[in-house]
Amino acid sequence: MKYMLLITSTDGGAECSTSFEDWQVFDKAVQDAGIMVSAHSLADFTTATTVRVNDAGEPTITDGPFAESREVLGGYYVIDVPDLDAALHWATRCPGARGAGAVVVRPVADF
Repeated sequence: MKYMLLITSTDGGAECSTSFEDWQVFDKAVQDAGIMVSAHSLADFTTATTVRVNDAGEPTITDGPFAESREVLGGYYVIDVPDLDAALHWATRCPGARGAGAVVVRPVADF
């Protein structure tokens, strides 16, 4: 079953408690385990553009991420593992879960 590991931070990555090497080790472990489907790090959140469409179909486009959010999405992994327990195991190993970070685990819908 596929799960998305959404890597978030409440400090926008300002106080990163992990090193580039920590990420390399985790990335290699996921690849070596044969569970990697895809993964990407996102550019700085200040480069985001938000699009909202009202009931009349008129768009509003603003610079920046969601103003209502206290967490910033920094990247994600999609992994293919047998069950939720396995996905949670990998989420606990993810450097993004440390410090001000968190990893949200969500199953990928299969339509």
